[in-house]
Amino acid sequence: MAKASEVRSGNVLRFNGELVIVEEYIHRTPGNLRAFFQAKMRNVNTGKLVEYRFRPDEEVEIARVETNNYQYLYDDGDFYVVMDPNNYEQYNIPKELFGEAARFLKDGMDVNVSFESDNPVMAELPTSVELEITYAEPAVKGDTTSGAMKYATVETGEEVRVPIFINQGDIIRIDTRSGNYIERANK
Repeated sequence: MAKASEVRSGNVLRFNGELVIVEEYIHRTPGNLRAFFQAKMRNVNTGKLVEYRFRPDEEVEIARVETNNYQYLYDDGDFYVVMDPNNYEQYNIPKELFGEAARFLKDGMDVNVSFESDNPVMAELPTSVELEITYAEPAVKGDTTSGAMKYATVETGEEVRVPIFINQGDIIRIDTRSGNYIERANK
């Protein structure tokens, strides 16, 4: 157990029996009242945002979480299978831990997975990935308005909006958090 004054943003706490990630942690001293810590925490399992005020001497449980780099191997029903590149051990990670970004998972891609006592609690892709365009409509001649976009399909089967100059076979960089096109990548 630790004191509330020892908590920092980014810590994982066991709060009301659930694991939460501290997103914002601010020390406040309002006027002539007692000081407190205002915390914004996101539940690891549900994704809900929780706000709570800690007294400085309040005891909190900081969870021991280890985050490592793993290689994505394949989809196995309700799980994604990842491998530790150091010892070749494979782990089943529940699909919901990856969230919406999972639609850009590609075989062999590096992902970060966090474990708390052998239980996976968080998983994330890199902030941007490079994917090949497998299908794109040809650009219409004369359609040169600035910012003109069209839909294209990437190698994972996902449709993304890209500028009209992007063609089939091009490799593009995509932001995994929003699913937006960033730029054309060099081959």
